Amino acid sequence: MNLHSLRIFVKVAARGSVTAAADALSISQPAVTAHIRKLERDLDIKLLAPQGRGIALTPEGRFLYEKARRIFDWEREIESQLEEIKQGKRGKLRVASTFLPSHYLLPKWLADYKQQYPQADVEIRAGNSQQSLERLLRCQADLAVVTNESWDEHLPIRRRHITDVAFWFIVPAGHPFAGRTVSLEALMREPFLLREKGSSTRERLFSLCREHGVSPPKVGLEYHGLIESIQSVKAGYGTMLAPEPAVRELVERGEVGRVFVDGVAIKRPVYVCTREEDGGLRPSAARFLEMILPPCMQAWR
Repeated sequence: MNLHSLRIFVKVAARGSVTAAADALSISQPAVTAHIRKLERDLDIKLLAPQGRGIALTPEGRFLYEKARRIFDWEREIESQLEEIKQGKRGKLRVASTFLPSHYLLPKWLADYKQQYPQADVEIRAGNSQQSLERLLRCQADLAVVTNESWDEHLPIRRRHITDVAFWFIVPAGHPFAGRTVSLEALMREPFLLREKGSSTRERLFSLCREHGVSPPKVGLEYHGLIESIQSVKAGYGTMLAPEPAVRELVERGEVGRVFVDGVAIKRPVYVCTREEDGGLRPSAARFLEMILPPCMQAWR
């Protein structure tokens, strides 16, 4: 079945005459008639019958018209949705993120994004820095939002700094160090709650110890998540390095204590990353970056 002939037939059936269909399609009446006759020969059925000065659909023609009209309705719908995908209004946005951005930055950003593009699907996968970058490089994510200081410059990744987040040392409420300023060496003698290997927070803590010539802390418990670690300190055990947005209210309510370390103030950078070899971002990812990056940074894509 020739779809071009079928399209002409649908136009004739909708307009009720060959002349009206020819005018709408900007082709000659003989050309319209030729397409209808070819379609009838291909299908071996009669589609149109004369009626007064116009034409009428045969029962077979009515059946074909109803089915064919759906085909071209679907075609228009597909074209419309593809255009929305190209504009970033529809499609899937896949974000890999470390725990800090996924809990305290992405919720607001994605809420704004969904309000502007309600037809877009969004998938967030939280993990440590290593896991998030691996998902990006394996094309399991369109972009990664990570807190990280140490980069393998050989990785084919483009990155842009978004913001900095303060990190605090916390201990259980009532701990002798709560609210005090102590030396890093003294604090490292406390049992620490550490994130799993591959976590940039874990690596930042060990790097801090190396910078100050202090032995790294002993591991009290190892968790594969930020919230679980904080809850353990709140329950009464361990010391940890935690992002200020996650623990400020707990400190203010006295549910955990903050420890100040002499000569140490930690701010950690947050980056958004994409694959370096990509010819271009998916439109949905490009629209998302336009929302979170300052205009001066958007040319990097």
